Amino acid sequence: MAAKFFGQFLLEKGVIDASQLLRALEIQRMSNPALGELACDKGMLSADQAQAINERQRREDRRFGDIAQSMGLLTSDEVGQLLDEQKSRRKLFGEILIEEGFVDRAGLDEELRLHSADRDEAARSLDAVVATHQLGRRVGNSIATCNKLFPRLLRTQCQFSSVADPASPPPVDALAIVRVAADRPLAIGMACDTATMHAMAQAFLSIPAEACDDELARDALGELVNMLMGYVVKDSLPEDASYRASPPDFDTPVSALDDGMHVMVSMTSQLGPFLLVLGD
Repeated sequence: MAAKFFGQFLLEKGVIDASQLLRALEIQRMSNPALGELACDKGMLSADQAQAINERQRREDRRFGDIAQSMGLLTSDEVGQLLDEQKSRRKLFGEILIEEGFVDRAGLDEELRLHSADRDEAARSLDAVVATHQLGRRVGNSIATCNKLFPRLLRTQCQFSSVADPASPPPVDALAIVRVAADRPLAIGMACDTATMHAMAQAFLSIPAEACDDELARDALGELVNMLMGYVVKDSLPEDASYRASPPDFDTPVSALDDGMHVMVSMTSQLGPFLLVLGD
């Protein structure tokens, strides 16, 4: 069983159609503006200042408001005001569907119940890997790191979907994998199709589609894996451990990872699906 975002779940069941899904997602996005957007709208920050904070977020594991305060651009009271407004504006996806007349309350409650059951079943398969596989802890840490980094770096959510079979993984067009030499070596990678790679690159680099060619998209995928690797190393290795990370490898095919030393999990995001690869 694969876990899905609620909107995708409803779309695949035929409860809503594609235009309704896009409409609901756009309303949800508009109801949950980034802190930088709010600060610019209120005149607390300029666009250049917000961009400078976002750039630092790409390099640091810190929240937007904390970085803004450390740079002397916002006070703690101003950050609190922005967070309160952000929270007050936020709309749940299901409530938007009801407001737009796409589903009724009883129908929504039933679909939420079914969706929750699917997610619980998928979570049990992940729990089994985390509990029994030698790479289980790294798998759990890597998924949690993706869940944290995607909203910050790509302005979108991602979540675990299913444990993939290395002998028959989903089809992908690109794989970027970084290998880390240490007392206990590790490898981490991301694989996806071309459309997802381009969508991630455009979100990561804040560029339009026409400015993103295949080479740039591939480089952006490699940089995302580099950043993910940094967090996983921090969580997996002792603070005083020495290690050396190789540049991203784009030449290894996913089929070569069916060696018993790698774990693959399918992830879903609003930019497209991808594989998360962990190995020794």
